[in-house]
Amino acid sequence: MSFISAIEKRWKTVDSNICVGLDPYPENFPASIQKLQNPIFEFNKAIIDATHDLVCSYKPQFAHYAALDALGPLKQTITYIKENYPDIPVILDSKRGDIGSTASMYAKEAFDVYNADAVTVNPYMGIDTIAPFTEHKDKGVIILCRTSNPGAAELQNLTSQGKTLYETVATLASNDWNTNNNVLLVVGATAAAEMARIRQITGNMIFLVPGIGAQGGDLKAVLQAGSTPDKTGLIINSSRGILYASKGDDFAQAARSETQKLVDACRDIYRSF
Repeated sequence: MSFISAIEKRWKTVDSNICVGLDPYPENFPASIQKLQNPIFEFNKAIIDATHDLVCSYKPQFAHYAALDALGPLKQTITYIKENYPDIPVILDSKRGDIGSTASMYAKEAFDVYNADAVTVNPYMGIDTIAPFTEHKDKGVIILCRTSNPGAAELQNLTSQGKTLYETVATLASNDWNTNNNVLLVVGATAAAEMARIRQITGNMIFLVPGIGAQGGDLKAVLQAGSTPDKTGLIINSSRGILYASKGDDFAQAARSETQKLVDACRDIYRSF
């Protein structure tokens, strides 16, 4: 099954578009987890077990593991999801962006070494960056388009020949780059106006939406601006707001509670449309 088909199936199965970002900060783990031999994996495992019936996907952020010399626990985490919750697709958030053989190796890293179902990609170097990923037809390639960080507009809102850079990326992504129908876009929750414009350009393309929670994105504005006519089309990611809702031994239950709140909030907003 392709990544996009898996996401669409998951939306229907659990009636949720929430993705939990698995971004470890060991200093925020409860003391009982920090004492364990493999704390990052054990923390992730507890979060996954507590939230698996509420999410459409999980998204580990590669740098959070690489910086901690924890690529083993990253692989363990993805393997655990695959073995125990195989219907939940995994997005490896590594924002790769290179060309030629190097891009091909980054694709191999994401899809063969870590067994991810999708990967985030930086499009700054154009089709030469994108093609080595999209040739993996069953995998998702999630291209940075209009991101949620405060400095995003410095480049992404620059205009040339009547189009902003993010509009150009959206146009290329939905046409020239999407020959295998496996391209998605990263569109931040803090840029609802831009999201609405990107939705006009891309039709029903799926958006991965960071920026809800700790970054302050407005959930109602996002759902109104980015949803497709059937009230889908979005993968809403939250990381810190879910993972570290509690630093005590009730961390997993607190994470479940925060995930449930997001799921319920989305459902309530959609009912108001």
